[in-house]
Amino acid sequence: MVSMHLEAQQIIDLYQDAIPNSKPYPMKEIVTEKNGQIAWIQKVSKPTLTIYQPDKEIATGAAVIICPGGGYSGESYLKEGTIIAETFVRKGIAAFILKYRLPSDSIMVDKSIGPLQDAQQAIKTVRQNASKWELDPEKIGIMGFSAGGHLASTAGTHFDKSYIPNDENISLRPDFMVLIYPVISMKDELTHPGSQQNLLGNAPSEEQKLLFSNELQVGPNTPLTWLTHTGDDNVVSVENSIQFYQALIRNEILSEMHLYPKGNHGFVLSLPTEEWMQPLFDWMDKSGIVN
Repeated sequence: MVSMHLEAQQIIDLYQDAIPNSKPYPMKEIVTEKNGQIAWIQKVSKPTLTIYQPDKEIATGAAVIICPGGGYSGESYLKEGTIIAETFVRKGIAAFILKYRLPSDSIMVDKSIGPLQDAQQAIKTVRQNASKWELDPEKIGIMGFSAGGHLASTAGTHFDKSYIPNDENISLRPDFMVLIYPVISMKDELTHPGSQQNLLGNAPSEEQKLLFSNELQVGPNTPLTWLTHTGDDNVVSVENSIQFYQALIRNEILSEMHLYPKGNHGFVLSLPTEEWMQPLFDWMDKSGIVN
């Protein structure tokens, strides 16, 4: 069945004031389109949130912030953003696609924290506007694909430190995480080398690598998590998901993982979205995220 294309209700600038950790540099965004829709974005220096809200009759109050993947060098905006957001809203779940800054020494004082700042600002913005957007402020999650999964899992394990101005002291902790073939670790033996290099540079310190190895940052307050991956992924090793899941279990975090033998990296993108996301919706229902 071909589903009707749903238009985003609004696109807003992520920051209303100055963008933190930024340098003045006239970087021009590169956008690739497919059939009139944004498919791939590079050189992002001005982050935005694209808002999709469900019809009021089916709205659950839950919301998901979506971080598309792309090795921290680009963002797969259509397949890992727009199509996913449209599927969520058909299930009554609000969706916010985060176009996050891609790490670059040209536009950032410290490129290693730039994407995390944007993820934190997205969580803050959605939670701050929960009543306006008719959301439950305690049902705001974050989802990421591949390197976007690294960003989402960083937001879900580094929320105790605010990397953005937050005088209002709004919680930056996502209430749940959804990680799709995620990069989790920055350790050399486990990471996706391109993601590591783009985020941390050519010669990161051991301290940096460990700080952004999110399997090492799981604690008792880490949000409940849903993961999926394939055993034959030759881009991002399935060990990323396995080690993160093991850390969640050690910390007694209610989580669910779906592993498949074959399909390689990006496997869900060749499947009907409603089909591969159904186990996710079942988990959200079982976990009380949606009712």
